[in-house]
Amino acid sequence: MAETAPASAPLTHRRVLHIAVPIVLSNATVPILGAVDTGVVGQMGEAAPIGAVGIGAVILSTLYWAFGFLRMGTTGFAAQALGQGDRDEAAAILSRGLGVAAVAGVVLIVFQWPLFWAAFEVSPASAEVETLARDYMEIRIWSAPALIGLYAVTGWLIAAERTKAVLVIQLWMNGLNIALDLWFVLGLGWGVRGVAFATFLAEWSGIALGLWLCRDAFAGAAWRDRGRVFDPVKLRRFASVNGDILIRSLLLQAIFVSFLFFSARLGDVRLAGNQILLQFLTITAYAMDGFAFAAEALVGQAMGAKRRAALRRAAVLSSIWGVVTGALLSVGFAVLGVRLIEAMTTAEDVREAARAYLPWMVAAPILGAAAWMLDGIFIGATRTRDMRNMMAISAAVYFGLAVPLIEVFGNHGLWIAFLVSFVVRGVTLGWKYPALERAAEG
Repeated sequence: MAETAPASAPLTHRRVLHIAVPIVLSNATVPILGAVDTGVVGQMGEAAPIGAVGIGAVILSTLYWAFGFLRMGTTGFAAQALGQGDRDEAAAILSRGLGVAAVAGVVLIVFQWPLFWAAFEVSPASAEVETLARDYMEIRIWSAPALIGLYAVTGWLIAAERTKAVLVIQLWMNGLNIALDLWFVLGLGWGVRGVAFATFLAEWSGIALGLWLCRDAFAGAAWRDRGRVFDPVKLRRFASVNGDILIRSLLLQAIFVSFLFFSARLGDVRLAGNQILLQFLTITAYAMDGFAFAAEALVGQAMGAKRRAALRRAAVLSSIWGVVTGALLSVGFAVLGVRLIEAMTTAEDVREAARAYLPWMVAAPILGAAAWMLDGIFIGATRTRDMRNMMAISAAVYFGLAVPLIEVFGNHGLWIAFLVSFVVRGVTLGWKYPALERAAEG
């Protein structure tokens, strides 16, 4: 772990940016791969392959997303171990996370057919699209252990402040995937199966590279010390924290999914307009993630070292950058939002709908900044029960407001309820923050 900044190193704006900027750049590469996947199958001149890759990727992403807690939990625990100067425990945490990923990946492979059947029951497609999508998923599912394992690897690298390594992994995987896409689909004519094989190989190469970048964790014996890795008390704590994160994430997903369901009831045009505006929220999340991840690493290290002043400074510095980023995004959406909308659709009625509700999206980065940053702070401190409970309150407020506000204000009411849920999450987590600080006292 020679590249890891010591927990006692000065907490500066430069250190925050050192962690955050590579994550922002890494996130910026994600949409490129999806565009290339769609573009290469689009060269086949048929609609079904495009739909098959799209729906197959969404189904698999949803299945893998359920294990996203592993990234956050690993970051919190590993950062605290590093803050305590316990590098053996940090190595054991990585092994613990990889073990969970291996089991989860095998479970998905074993139960792939009932899972795929259920997915198509929920979201039926034409016979041709479903057949092609199954071909795609039955290849890609075999890299499930690798992709879920990357959650643990990424979380561990973030905890160690080695986000440049995260960027390297992302660039390698996406670059290889794109090159193999072009070769397998356009060169060899493998079609949808070619896209799947390209992703399969890229994901396994990604975990191999990730493990190599974490090789210092495997230099000692702690990573394979069964007594340490499978310590019952630590396993229960690991399960408890990750369970809280999973529940919190499911509640957040429920808000987003219901937002689209409510939008659908308001008509196809408003649904399409809202879907376009949600892409702005995706951009916001990608940008804010960098500073939230910085908070996870720095707060986690300070919590592990029991240094309350350092924890507060880590929370303040990372949050300053988060708020500044949110404000810049709001200004950007206000100035360029209409042009972005026009670039995303040529349907004039959809453009008009998106323009009408654009002010809500302009407000979203500022109103949601506290929620994003406090999420990172609480993850680093592994105060995940508070995260779970405050998310439950936010979801209850959202669902309690959505129906009556939609009745009165239509789509504006839906946006009000949606943004209020972010504000409530930020306020309630802020209310719990003083107790978090007190827990860091030595």
